[in-house]
Parts: sequence; C-alpha cells; structure tokens
Amino acid sequence: MSKSYLTPNKVAELLMVTPATVRQWAEKGDLSALMTPGGHRRFLPSEVERFARSRGLTLNLGGGEDLSILIVDDDAGVSSFLLELFESVDASVVAEAARDGFTAGLKVRKLKPQIVLLDLMMPGLDGFQVCRLLKSDPATKSIRIIVMTGYATPENIENALLAGAEACINKPIDTESLLQRLGLSKKMLQVK
Repeated sequence: MSKSYLTPNKVAELLMVTPATVRQWAEKGDLSALMTPGGHRRFLPSEVERFARSRGLTLNLGGGEDLSILIVDDDAGVSSFLLELFESVDASVVAEAARDGFTAGLKVRKLKPQIVLLDLMMPGLDGFQVCRLLKSDPATKSIRIIVMTGYATPENIENALLAGAEACINKPIDTESLLQRLGLSKKMLQVK
C-alpha cells in the first residue's frame, strides 16, 4: 500500500525542485499531502500530476533525457563559469549561454531548456522583461526560471517572483546552493 504514495524527496525529484519547496507548497495547501502517523507527508501520484498540470510544470520521469539549461547573462565571466561548472558536474547537462534577452529568445526556441538562469540587469531586454515574456507564452511557460543578481533588493526579488521566476539567487553565486536547487549533485574532481 505504501508504494502508491510518494515521499517529499521523490516529489521534489519529479518536479525538479528542492524538498523544501515541496514542503512549502504542502504547507500553503497548494499541493495536497497525507500525513503518516509519524507526522511525515506522503503524496498521491495523481495529486502530483494535477499540481504539475496546474502550474504548467513538466514531470521529470527520468527517461534518460539530458537536463537543458540556458544561462542568460551579459557578463561573459559568469556564463563561462556556469558552463564549466555544469560540464564538470554532470555529463547529462546540456548548457548554453546567451549574452542578452533577444538572443535568449532565439536560443529558447532552439534549445527548449527546462531551466533558464537569468540575470536581471542586462542592456536591452532586462531579466524582468524576459521572464514575463517566457511565462506569458504557452510554449515556454513551463520553463523553470531562476534569476541571478548582484542587486538582490527586496523590490527586485519581489518583482522577479511576480514576473514568474521561481527563485532569486545572489551573485556571487553559491554553487552548492545552485546545484541543490537544480537537483544536481556535485561530482567535481578534487584539486590535488
């Protein structure tokens, strides 16, 4: 009987978020959970599917597909660092970079990324505009958007979340926290 229920960790893996995010959704009542006598949350697969559909999320069913990430940042150093990080962590990650919002739009159509790491402050189309455009298009609204900024003011964070981002991370980027949020384990070689 217990095999028909999913743990918060399994739900997090399916929805490509952290277990803490799953707990927050359950606490807010967005994602219905059952409680075990021991006080642990368990989720019905049908409820997870309903939740994913309602949010425009794609379930990660582990079909061996590569994880595709688009990095959108006008700072070439940040983009290069993240490209190297993903390459060193997991061979199944396909990552590309765009230097501005317009190029990001073209690359989104080609790459069809599951995740966009998006700088907020860029010339031309800024991160807020790119986020709103992606979330307003039915073809791209299910893409997870994580904004990155060196200007993490309460106003910028609030506006990014209102535009459709799932989270806002500070620059310089804490790689452990980023990898955890993306569901990637750090498998980097230790420097001798």
